[in-house]
Amino acid sequence: MKRIPREIRNGWSKYIVIFLLLVGTISLCSGFFVADESMLKAYNDSFDKYNIEDGHFMTKNPLNEAQRKNISRHVTIYDLPYVERTLSSSKIRIFKQRHTINKVDVLEGRLARKEGEIAIDRLYAKNNHLSIGNYLDNKWKIVGFVALSDYSALFENNSDSMFDAIKFGVGVVNEKTFNQLTRSQMKYCYAWKYNKKIKDEKKAADNLLKVINEETSLDDYVPRYQNQAITFTGSDMGSDRAMVMMLLYIMIIIMAFVFVVMISDTIMNEANVIGTLRATGYTIKELIFHYMSAPMIVTLISCLVGNILGYTYFKTLMASLYYNSYSLTSYKTIWSISALVETTVVPLILMIVIHYVALRRKLSLSVLKLIKRDLSKSKRKHAVYLPRHIPFFTRFRMRIIFQNIGSYIVIFVGILFANLLLLFALALPDMIHNYQDVMKSQMIADYQYILKVPSSIQSEDKLKSMISLLSYQREVETDQEAEKFSACSLKAKESGAKEEDVMVYGIHKKSRYVNIDHQGDGVYISSSYHEKYGYDKGDTIILHEPYEKKTYKLKVQGIYNYPGSVCVFMDQEKLNEDILKTGSQYFSGYFSDKPITDIKKENIATIIDFDTVTKISRQLDASMGKMMSVVQGISLVMFMVIIYLLSKVIIEKNGQSISIIKILGYSNREAAKLYILATSLVVLLSIIVSIPLEYYLLKPVFIAMMKTEMSGWIPFDINKIVYIKMFIYGVLTYTVVAIMEYRKIQRVSMSEALKNVE
Repeated sequence: MKRIPREIRNGWSKYIVIFLLLVGTISLCSGFFVADESMLKAYNDSFDKYNIEDGHFMTKNPLNEAQRKNISRHVTIYDLPYVERTLSSSKIRIFKQRHTINKVDVLEGRLARKEGEIAIDRLYAKNNHLSIGNYLDNKWKIVGFVALSDYSALFENNSDSMFDAIKFGVGVVNEKTFNQLTRSQMKYCYAWKYNKKIKDEKKAADNLLKVINEETSLDDYVPRYQNQAITFTGSDMGSDRAMVMMLLYIMIIIMAFVFVVMISDTIMNEANVIGTLRATGYTIKELIFHYMSAPMIVTLISCLVGNILGYTYFKTLMASLYYNSYSLTSYKTIWSISALVETTVVPLILMIVIHYVALRRKLSLSVLKLIKRDLSKSKRKHAVYLPRHIPFFTRFRMRIIFQNIGSYIVIFVGILFANLLLLFALALPDMIHNYQDVMKSQMIADYQYILKVPSSIQSEDKLKSMISLLSYQREVETDQEAEKFSACSLKAKESGAKEEDVMVYGIHKKSRYVNIDHQGDGVYISSSYHEKYGYDKGDTIILHEPYEKKTYKLKVQGIYNYPGSVCVFMDQEKLNEDILKTGSQYFSGYFSDKPITDIKKENIATIIDFDTVTKISRQLDASMGKMMSVVQGISLVMFMVIIYLLSKVIIEKNGQSISIIKILGYSNREAAKLYILATSLVVLLSIIVSIPLEYYLLKPVFIAMMKTEMSGWIPFDINKIVYIKMFIYGVLTYTVVAIMEYRKIQRVSMSEALKNVE
């Protein structure tokens, strides 16, 4: 036992580096697990605590008493009207204060009490640099920052591919202020709660939809389980945990193998001592216990320190990452047994198993082999033949590489994983910015206006349908330069992917904006659809109605180059007849390269412009931009630590040889050319080989993330400059390690050659 502290003290530099890397990894992961579990519990508890709705629906006109009474037989209805105001660079949705349903959590300041006061969403305020005491739109004084329990993710529309906490926010005012808002801009929204516990949410929602449709025409209908503003946050928290856990265990396994290489080197250096101990009666178990003790002590202390830091500093840091993305209510830290198991018990078990297997293999050799320092299990093979015409120094370096092939393999694996993290951290911001640049030139039109179409147009009564269509067309007539199109939103549910809204465009035969072949029976899918789900020409896609079981099988006739969204293009008349079941004159939107000002706002459902199509990239940049800098730092530190530890082992292993060549007259610089240059060649080759491999490793991970985590698509297009940056970062990081190893060679004394002379 006395040797264990001495062993740690003598190898303090390598153990302190391992300690710091393990503490960093475990504290980050522990902090994440604690924050994630605490916030997930707060999120799950919020449904009861804040009485979150079971769903909501919207109507063009307010419900009358008879309609309300008939619907209320099945559910309890709550009024949630709101008004949307467009500000200079964003939009805010204003509600009156809630006291019974979808309650508000005040995070800072207070709720509005007086006329002209407003409390706004905390994240929206942060992203738009608003403070308490500022005035919103020069009208409302901000008196508090809040979280609306039904807007944990700020989705403006439930069909949006990504929430947008920069361009969209919510706020609450008192009843008097709300009543003064423009009635013509009022949106009549009603939340519901089921009167009894529901087993099948979908079935209950479908039945309620039928009841409401009998009473009034709907503008929107969103059950809670489909409401992205409520559910997106919870599902995202759960998926992040699995990704961080995988990162933790990969790091632990890599560090375990680094430990194994280090211990194998120690056994090589002390093999004759170990053989003597075995000969005098020491058992293999006793020796395994001894050589496992130092790394296990370092790992255990690392786990304990990492958990302490995780529960304190890093818990707050990880929570802030969620608060930078979501409009979350307040939470309390809970002590997590699962986090302790995942960051302490499991890593210790992994370390013990890997070390035991490696040590058992080495120490089970015969006593004679150990005394002779022959640690190979197979018969000694002849050295690899190297042609004599190869220069001496080159052959010498090649021998060094062959002798330390195990260490160099671990170096390659470590570089491969570190570079994978580095590529993700460098590529994601680059892909986001590239996407925004590409969309400036590849918009279908500068503006797409989706109109509010009366449901009576699709009435089975042909006369009523025709009259409604003529009336609707008069109301939405505009500039002749604007081009009419038809559109509808369908759902795509691919295996292993999140259900996604797909816009189906009906394009006029002489369209100036979308050039497709109108002759065939098939449809064109956007390049985003093609890249995300892998469909190609000749394949069949299946889409279904949002609130019905009706499905459509559409044959892909071609790929249309449009990265803006996952969408489908087809002939307008075919869309009207086959899917919408309307006349050939029907349309539901306009393409235009300039704003349309002569259509009333109440007739416009959505305007799709540059801000709309870049919403996903803008939010990802805001949510993950800072995190990517952290990942870059982690990957470079891991890169440096692994190379440092293993190159240190190689130099220590060859300490006697270095001492001998110094006796023969070689300088420190010449010794470095032999030993450091050999490692440098391996590291350089590993960087060069790993960089193209990373693309093929990261691409399926990125596609899977986009499929399961979010709607929409960002093209997996990595700029060549990213690979150049990776190479430069790798070389610069290794240069630091090489300087440290050169100093190590300088410290090798000539007397080293007199030790372990056989």
